[in-house]
Amino acid sequence: MQHGAVKGSGSCPLLGRNQESLPPPTKSSSYQSQPRSLKCIHSGKWKTLPFQFSAGSHLSTWPAYASGQAVLQNSQPCCDPEKRSSEQASLTIAKPRYLEQMESYLREEVQALDLTKDNAQELKLQPYREIFEFFIEAFKTYKPLLSAIKNEYEITLDVQREKIRALEPLKSMFATVSDKCTQKISALKKEENAKIKTLMKEKLYLLKLIDKMKEEKASLQAQVNKLQKNVAEEYLHYRNECDARKLLLADLNEMRSQQLEMTLHQTQDIKSEDIVKLTLALKIARRDLTKAQVELNTMKADYGDVVPRRDFESQEKKYSDLCQQTETLQKDFDQLQKEYDTLLEVHGETVEERNRFYNELQQVLRSSTPRPDWAKCAGVVPGGVDRWRFLAEGKTSNQLVDLLLEEMGAAVLREKDFFPGLGKGDKVPVYLRYEGQVKNRKLNKKNVVNILKDLWKERISAHQQTGWQSSLPEFFLSYLQKRYGDASAFEMAYSIYESVKLYRSNHVMNLSYDILTGKVDEGVYHGLNQMLSNLLKELTAIDSSNSGAVTSKQFNLALRAAFPLKSNEHVQELIEASKCKAESAEDLIFYTALFNEDAEGNTEPFVVKVWNQYVAEKQDYLRELQNELGHVIEVKVDDLKTALYAIDPTIDDLTMDNYIYLAYQVPKEELEQAVPLPLETIIEKLLAGDIRRAGPLPEEASRPAPEEGEPRDYDYY
Repeated sequence: MQHGAVKGSGSCPLLGRNQESLPPPTKSSSYQSQPRSLKCIHSGKWKTLPFQFSAGSHLSTWPAYASGQAVLQNSQPCCDPEKRSSEQASLTIAKPRYLEQMESYLREEVQALDLTKDNAQELKLQPYREIFEFFIEAFKTYKPLLSAIKNEYEITLDVQREKIRALEPLKSMFATVSDKCTQKISALKKEENAKIKTLMKEKLYLLKLIDKMKEEKASLQAQVNKLQKNVAEEYLHYRNECDARKLLLADLNEMRSQQLEMTLHQTQDIKSEDIVKLTLALKIARRDLTKAQVELNTMKADYGDVVPRRDFESQEKKYSDLCQQTETLQKDFDQLQKEYDTLLEVHGETVEERNRFYNELQQVLRSSTPRPDWAKCAGVVPGGVDRWRFLAEGKTSNQLVDLLLEEMGAAVLREKDFFPGLGKGDKVPVYLRYEGQVKNRKLNKKNVVNILKDLWKERISAHQQTGWQSSLPEFFLSYLQKRYGDASAFEMAYSIYESVKLYRSNHVMNLSYDILTGKVDEGVYHGLNQMLSNLLKELTAIDSSNSGAVTSKQFNLALRAAFPLKSNEHVQELIEASKCKAESAEDLIFYTALFNEDAEGNTEPFVVKVWNQYVAEKQDYLRELQNELGHVIEVKVDDLKTALYAIDPTIDDLTMDNYIYLAYQVPKEELEQAVPLPLETIIEKLLAGDIRRAGPLPEEASRPAPEEGEPRDYDYY
């Protein structure tokens, strides 16, 4: 019956088409969009499902509300048996096999799933999707509609998934924002708690303040009440006093009125008695007043423009003084006008001269070699910028070059460990006659200067005891052997020799080197020391207070006494060199400080200036001698004597013999047999000795001496 009912039904056209078994459903495009894991799980189950239908290969029309295993619940036992039997018959109709297979397949698939994973809902949806695919394939007539419905659902699910994926970052952001908000809320709570605590403290403080103010108010109210009571009492007292005063004033007024009445009565009595006399006196007074008024008007008219004589004379004197001042100022103005015009002319000439000098300077700057930047040497010299500034202060370019060479040579000298010996030849100085390597003692400048000073002290002491028995080179060697022993004498000699040869800017070392090498006679050193000693004696003698300081005038007198042959220009230079030790407030010169030396033997500028003037004066003296002997090629002894007497008439015989000995290097007894020498040789030998003028120039010697009180040429003041 079921088969016939199904076959004869015309309401379901799908039943007539499904005469054969339904083919297995194919995978739709929406299913292909699922994850690969789901496809792998269920791909093998499409063909294993037995698609069998009800009897006759037709879909059964089983009611949707029936179930093969349905059990009646909530049945009424007293109902109609027939009706109950018909209901049981309708409810016990069996399910179609296709539906049972679908449900069985769905249960198996759902049970086989692992619902503990994160994508459990996706996995659970897959079996239902497959069942829906089966239905779509089974109902071919409705397949397009069902496929469209399924695709729309799939698209909607994809859209929702995309929205969920897009909202995933927002979820983490929401969590982060939630944490931040929680932290902010906590911070705000802490801040609010702190504020609440502060406000509570303020509240307690204000409550205490209110209580205190209430107490003060009560105290003040009590004071006000007391004061009001006092004011009331004072006001009552005031009213009483006021009333009493009013009564007193009334009494006084009454008494005054009575007194006035009495006075008026007395006056009327007097007037009645002297009325004629008073009338006459009034007429006379009026006439005198008229006369005085007329005289006053006449005086005003006559003497209104007249001033007192005393004021007139005072103003006249002031006027004369102002006239004299005006004339004086006019003369001064005219003089200033002339001076101004003169200064304008001088200014114009000065501007022209300045422009000319500026143009010449620019030409010189373009054509001359630029000056070197000496500050760059600070990076090479040991000690850095400070030491270089100290060394380079006040020095010329040539002196700076010498100083730089000394510093570079000192660095090279310190790196040497040995000196090569110069041998034992006759041309080698006696203190350097050594063969082989000589150890470098690496003496510093201070040590060398101390040794040289001690050497000169020993030399002077030996001369005072035994005289000149040996030359300075021989004495130098014996001094080193005596002090350091024979083994170390040549090491010290070579070390000292190399040091003094290097430091030529040092006065002591330079002069010692020239004397040890024979370029300068030893007498130069002693002569210079004698000059300085004489000057110090003169300064000490003129310093009556023994304070070590003299005035500029006293210093000038001492210079004139110690150096009587110096020119005014040289004396002025020495005074200027001593100004570095002068006190400007009292114009004092501390002469003892002018002869000081530092640890390295560097002397003060004053001593350097004395030495430079000594060299310049010697050169001038020898230049005059050379000019005097200019016509002589081979100079004989007599020629030299004649020339010396010509340029220095006051020279004594002893000094003459010394100069002749320096020139010819022969004893006095053999001067007659001395061989004539070229002029250049004579000048060179004399230049190496202690040569100076013995007396004034010939024109100065022939000039008459000035009388007492007359100014001299060499007077500084």
